Order: sequence, then C-alpha cells, then structure tokens
Amino acid sequence: MRSLVGSLGLTLAVTLASPAAANVSCGGNFSSFVSKMKQSAVQQGHAQANVDRFFSSVRHDPSVIRADRAQGVFQKTFIDFSRALISQNRIQNGAANASRYKSVFDRIERDYGVSRGVLLAFWALETDYGQVQGNFNTLNALMTLSHDCRRPELFQPQVFAALTLFEHGDFDPATTQGAWAGEIGMVQMLPKDILENGVDGDGDGHVRLKSSAPDALMSGAKMLRHLGWRANEPWLQEITLPSTLDWSTTGLNHKMSVRDWERLGVKPRSGSFQNGNLQASVLLPMGRNGPAFLAYPNFEVLFEWNKSFVYVTTAAYFATRLEGAPVYNAGNPDAGLSGAQMKQLQQKLVNMGYDVGGVDGILGEKTREAVQSVQEKLGLPADAWPTPALLSRL
Repeated sequence: MRSLVGSLGLTLAVTLASPAAANVSCGGNFSSFVSKMKQSAVQQGHAQANVDRFFSSVRHDPSVIRADRAQGVFQKTFIDFSRALISQNRIQNGAANASRYKSVFDRIERDYGVSRGVLLAFWALETDYGQVQGNFNTLNALMTLSHDCRRPELFQPQVFAALTLFEHGDFDPATTQGAWAGEIGMVQMLPKDILENGVDGDGDGHVRLKSSAPDALMSGAKMLRHLGWRANEPWLQEITLPSTLDWSTTGLNHKMSVRDWERLGVKPRSGSFQNGNLQASVLLPMGRNGPAFLAYPNFEVLFEWNKSFVYVTTAAYFATRLEGAPVYNAGNPDAGLSGAQMKQLQQKLVNMGYDVGGVDGILGEKTREAVQSVQEKLGLPADAWPTPALLSRL
C-alpha cells in the first residue's frame, strides 16, 4: 500500500529531479496553497505550462480528511480482523489468479525472489484482485492531505511525483482515481513508488497499475525488493510453543536464531523450519493463549507497505494460506480491550513515560512493547497482550 529493471521490463525514465520533500507550508487558504505548490513545482524544473495543466482541476476533498481520521477497523483483534478479510472466495480467487498469471509469478520469483503468495495476499486485501481500486480523485486526495498539517511531509512529494507521471503520459489529474490516501492501482502504490519501482510487465510501453495485472504485480515485487525483501526467504510461519517459554523473549523487538528457538521448544505447527540460522521473533498477536507465529526478517519489510500491525500480520498469514498452510490455531486468548479501554491504557502508559505511538485505541507495535515492559515490572506473563486485568492494575 505504501510503496513496493533491467531485463524484466521497461522502467519509467525519470528525467526530472527526484520529487522534493515537503517544503510548502501546510494549512491556510487552499487556493493559496495550490499557488505555492505550483511555484515549488516550477522551481524543481517542471515547465510552467505542464504545471498549469496539471493543477487546473484540483479541488480540496473533505471526504479524504474524514477517511484519514476514521480508521477504526484497525482496532479489531487479529482473529476478528483476519476472519473478516480472509474468505473462502478470496482463497479460491487467489488460486485462480495464481494459475492465470503463472508465468508472471514465475518471472517475479526468479528475478525478485518474492513469493507469489505475498503478492496475491496484498492484491486481494488491497483491491479484491483489482475489482475495488477506490473512487477518490487521486490528485485531489494527495493535495488535500498535503494541505492538511498532519502528514504533509509524506504527501507533498507524492504530488510532485504524480506531476512527473503526468508528463510521461501515465497520470491524468482529472480522471485518475484510487484510494483516499492517494494510492493507485491493483496493489495500491503511491506515485513516488510508481516512479521508482514501476515496471512495464506486459510490454506495452507504459506502467498501468490500474488495468494491467502484470504491471501491478511486477511493480509490487520490485518495490518489496527495493524495501529490503530478502529473496527466497520465508516471512511468517505458524508455530507451537512450550508452556515454559519465557514470554518476555517474545515480540518483534526480541530476536534469536531459529535453531535457538528450537532449543527452547518452539516447533513448526506444520512442515519444517527452512533455515536454522535465520533470525526470527516469536509473534503472539493475541498473547500467549492465542495464535503463535515465527516472524522472519521479511515480515518486518511488510510494514513499509502498511504500518498497521493487525493488517500486516493478517496479510502475511493470508500469504501462507494461499501457499497451502492450514488455518491457524486460534487457541483461547484472554479477553482484550475495547477501543475506549485501549485509549485509557495508552494514556496511562504515556503518563508513565512510555512512547505508544499515539493514543489512538490501536494496539500497534509501540503499545505492545510498552505493555510487555509493564507486565514484566508487575510480575505478569509478559506476552504484550493487554487485558482488562492489566488495565485495572494500572
């Protein structure tokens, strides 16, 4: 969703300077902001006529701000979230698309080392295999978020990247549509990522991520490799754990070799471990009594695609399902917290001096690490899963 050539395909030739970082003051009158963005574009080397045409139809879109502020879906637990997103229909369509684009996936695995299951999972969860790509005008979305002062440093460079795509004939500011945050196409990539990693997979001379599955899949694979994907290595594997495990050693902030985990009694739930020398973390999305996974270095690369812990874990698990893994063992996890309770807990943790990444009611990695630290101090099983009992203790 964030971002993800050589002999594989035609790469976009970027003849202008790289899109600049945010350098236009946010907020204020939107028309004045547009004028400042146009001035910045000209200063970067874009022709005035191109700039005028590109920005001629831009409008502020309040619905984009509403969408940005309302992401409550990420407050769901891993079990609830994954069960809502992973359906039998998506599994069947995944198998059908794996067969339909077998030659494309073969090329991707050969040249980028990215497993087909990973790309199929993101293709499914982002756009239902291209069926639901979003109906927000992309330029309006990017300009609205660039004008908003919450994350202008992320979105202003995307506007200038879209301008470069426009000059290449691969972006129409009036008609290009996508997600509310400006992502485009079947695997939802931002304009700057398309510039840097776009691949013409079908050989038509253009990178069209909205209509060409080969373009979208190869671009997504190249982006993942660019973000640090390690070729032909696993990303997530379900495991079983001994009841004697020291829970404070779990979590993405604790790593040891697969061989060392095995010595502690960690076992694959099915199949075998591929490489005992790989570093990995024991991941407990819902604590020691819920599902358990071994997370490899490639798992953390996926956070560059989407920052949500529950989304990334679901996508990574779904990728293993698409490659034949069984349904995870849900176990019997302890009751979790509601969104309001999570905010209470986060505020208490902030008051104690912890960085939880914001009081938003979402159990992200920073909140998990803070919870685990507090659990250790209180002499509780330090599995990073916050419960009503923990909240009451604080």
